[in-house]
Amino acid sequence: MQKQTMDKVSIYVPKNKIGDRPIERLARLADKHDRSVSYLAVEAILDYLNEEEQKD
Repeated sequence: MQKQTMDKVSIYVPKNKIGDRPIERLARLADKHDRSVSYLAVEAILDYLNEEEQKD
């Protein structure tokens, strides 16, 4: 069986985190750094994964 590469990520923001305005904040940073929201989200995920994997 051949592996599939996923090139899209959909993020659900839990109701208890909506007040933190994560999408609005990402959009502001994306504009400031001339990046897409998706790019910043993937970078954040990769940073988190790297930190967690180093703990193991």
